[in-house]
Amino acid sequence: MRPGRLLTSALLLATALTPCIAMTHPRRGPTSPTKRKPTAKHTSGQRSIDDNRATEIQDALVRSGYMTEPSGHWDSATESAMRKFQSDNGWQTKLMPDSRAIIKLGLGPSQNSNLEAAATTSSDR
Repeated sequence: MRPGRLLTSALLLATALTPCIAMTHPRRGPTSPTKRKPTAKHTSGQRSIDDNRATEIQDALVRSGYMTEPSGHWDSATESAMRKFQSDNGWQTKLMPDSRAIIKLGLGPSQNSNLEAAATTSSDR
């Protein structure tokens, strides 16, 4: 084979392989520019609070000075009060209260009920 023809063959081969190389991600392997996975909406965690629990939380927020009157429903005023309460405590502000906020509001598990449960368990033995 002549040198000019060898160079032409090499260039043709390189040109033919270029799309394959361009469609390969170094860490994820081959990719397809035309096929994409449909994006699913991220839905995790609790999305609403029932009215009884909302009223308990609102009463605690009223006692803490973050609300003036409970509505009995988890609404925008409650979410706003919860965000302010969490912010004032230096926590990440979320629409739904996390366990720290519930405990700080006095609505978490009480130490007395935990001690009573432990005493009942040990006396059952």
